[in-house]
Amino acid sequence: MAGVSKVRTFAELVRFEHTIFNLPFAYLGAFVAARGWPTLWQVLWITVAMAGARTAAMAMNRLFDAEIDAKTPRTKSRHIPAGLVKKGEVVGLILVSLALLLLSAFNLNDLCVKLFPFAVLTVGIYSFTKRFTWLCHVWLGLSVAWAPFGAYIAVSGRVTWESLVLVSIITLWNAGFDVFYATQDMEADVVNGVHSIPARFGLARSLVIARVLHLGVVGLTLLFGFMSGLVVGMNPLGWSLSGWLYMAGWAIVAGLLHYEHSILSPQDMSRLNAAFFNVNGYISVAYFLFTAAALVV
Repeated sequence: MAGVSKVRTFAELVRFEHTIFNLPFAYLGAFVAARGWPTLWQVLWITVAMAGARTAAMAMNRLFDAEIDAKTPRTKSRHIPAGLVKKGEVVGLILVSLALLLLSAFNLNDLCVKLFPFAVLTVGIYSFTKRFTWLCHVWLGLSVAWAPFGAYIAVSGRVTWESLVLVSIITLWNAGFDVFYATQDMEADVVNGVHSIPARFGLARSLVIARVLHLGVVGLTLLFGFMSGLVVGMNPLGWSLSGWLYMAGWAIVAGLLHYEHSILSPQDMSRLNAAFFNVNGYISVAYFLFTAAALVV
């Protein structure tokens, strides 16, 4: 029972259930690279890689931010500041998770192995960016973008413009909703010297910046449809079923992004959790499902 309790504690530490935000995008990268169905072997190791990468990234964030968390009212009850987990245990969790990621890379292809150190460096640096730049949200987005980028490389074994556009989409998407998330701590961030867009620009301007970032997502996902060949021509009457499926997914993503911005305002942030957790989960699943469907029909 003690072992089960410890596993549950670690799962809570890294918010394992939030993998739903990123796993669909990893599968998206795999489907785009395969131009259809990836192999079951690839899906298996991409899934293991995602579990290892996200667990390691969240554990590093909790470890490196422990002192900041202890000084922030919203986060002072997290596992490390509250003494529920020892720092040495978190280091062990990070090492095991990185070992899973490296094992997955070896079972995929040589390029994945070569890029492993860069992926670890990217996610490891994130926690320190908030010490000196309000662009930390963009770095977080770039860290998360390793999900579709790594999966694309796992299937194709090469870097292409498609993979880089996917990186841009996920970077802007995550940066935008991380700005939402950071509004919860902007007063504490100012006091603690933590850099963030809300701490630098205030609530109202931060919501505008998040909207601009997400407008970039809408534009890039539309561009991706045409540049990837899923949508051919500007006349909807000439679109194939693949084109209609992709554009339906694009419209859902655009609509959900508009909705999450519409329920937040400087006067009312009470629905922040719905915007951050629920809507973004729907976005990642919807974009994956419709794009994958467009690729396999």
